[in-house]
Amino acid sequence: MIRIDFNKLRFLICDDNPHMRRILRTLLHSFGAREVYEAEDGATALEMYSHSAPDILICDWAMPIFDGLELTQIIRQPDAIGNPYVPIIMLTGHSEKRRVMVARDAGVTEFLAKPISAKALYQRILSVVAHPRPFIRTKNYFGPDRRRNTNSAYIGPERRNGGKAEIMPQSALIAKARITT
Repeated sequence: MIRIDFNKLRFLICDDNPHMRRILRTLLHSFGAREVYEAEDGATALEMYSHSAPDILICDWAMPIFDGLELTQIIRQPDAIGNPYVPIIMLTGHSEKRRVMVARDAGVTEFLAKPISAKALYQRILSVVAHPRPFIRTKNYFGPDRRRNTNSAYIGPERRNGGKAEIMPQSALIAKARITT
């Protein structure tokens, strides 16, 4: 089992609900995280994102000013301020397949339905830290590979559109956060 040192990671939580921010902060602290920044809306999160350079962003879908999807789309601009490759974990109380696909297509790395559990949050963080998906750039999309399983010989209806895809492998955060014994 992979163990990570949360103390070496920087988190930004963006949720308009102060109780949810407190729950997330408490969970992250219980995992060992010490650098946890908080924002109550998408605009504040974007400003904090550019200054705090988080390793992982955890954001709610529905927020004032601009929502989690808009925040993701701004961050995923290849010429944006900050790191467009940051893992983004989207929180929402609405987990219908359509919403998951919309979030995925916006560039969200992982999806987490509310109410959250410590185990589910830990699993999503472990996934983005230890097993980052490569980023894909086509003329229509820039973000983490939307496919969990890749088969280069696939020719079905869900194959990549938009011409050639540039694939950019991501370095795992595990190098930064691995527990050394």
